Amino acid sequence: MRISITGHMNLAADTVPIVREAIADLIADTPNLVGISCLARGADSIFAEAILDAGGHLEVVLPSRDYREAKVPPDHLAQFDALVDRATTVRVMDFDTAGHDAYEAANEVLIGEADRMIAVWDGKEGRRAGTGTVVVSARERGLQVDVVWPNGAERT
Repeated sequence: MRISITGHMNLAADTVPIVREAIADLIADTPNLVGISCLARGADSIFAEAILDAGGHLEVVLPSRDYREAKVPPDHLAQFDALVDRATTVRVMDFDTAGHDAYEAANEVLIGEADRMIAVWDGKEGRRAGTGTVVVSARERGLQVDVVWPNGAERT
């Protein structure tokens, strides 16, 4: 079972454990578990850790060659690097620079190569290539999307 993630990066500190628990519940007892993530701060990394904690394999999709240097903030580097090191595969999209086109290409992988998607989403529409856009696109293609937004969840 290949499960991908889309979700908000700016989760409040109190939201992280309840989102982690909700994701863990969704993936519990999933046979042959493979998680696909871009490893952004927030939902992507929480999901990646939950996949690994559940004994699954992690596939990383980086939107561009400069993604780590250009988009991963210093306070997220240790977690990002640790997850990359534990990944079964790391795919880098064919873009030198992170930006909307690179994110859309990575989102195509998240949608096109998954059997199911988890979305850590507050239900609000957002920017191009953002969580809401990915959810709509995945649903239009018939991909099952499990929305995770527990009571009390907040964004910063």
